[in-house]
Amino acid sequence: MSYHQTTLTLPAYARGIHIITPVIEDAIDQLIPHSDNAGLVHLFLQHTSASLAINENADPDVRLDTEDWLNKIAPADQPEYRHTLEGSDDLPAHFKSMLFGVSLTIPLVNGTLGLGTWQGIYLCEHRDNLEKYGGQRKLIITVNI
Repeated sequence: MSYHQTTLTLPAYARGIHIITPVIEDAIDQLIPHSDNAGLVHLFLQHTSASLAINENADPDVRLDTEDWLNKIAPADQPEYRHTLEGSDDLPAHFKSMLFGVSLTIPLVNGTLGLGTWQGIYLCEHRDNLEKYGGQRKLIITVNI
């Protein structure tokens, strides 16, 4: 077995849910070019106010509805929140990150991500004020073959 690893710096995304599957596929191609190996891909997002998920990649309404649902579960501007130094969206962003998590493990099948037909990898950006608090995100990709 061998391990291959890289850290991507993802650009700043607006608050919401964004498909990043092609970016990850490109990074894997650079890590293990022309591979037809089986293995595992581990993704780890080094942040506490964004998250990763796998879900529907075809209909953008799924991403919009998911963002709406998250905002109902963890709304901003709640007077009972104590952790507000970085804005009223900060604590809800942490809650949302805990719900989805910051890591994924995906099988590598014949050198490609073993995702289902309708599956895509989401970066879920939970912050509003990206210039000051969100912005670029670091994603560690580890491939084990």
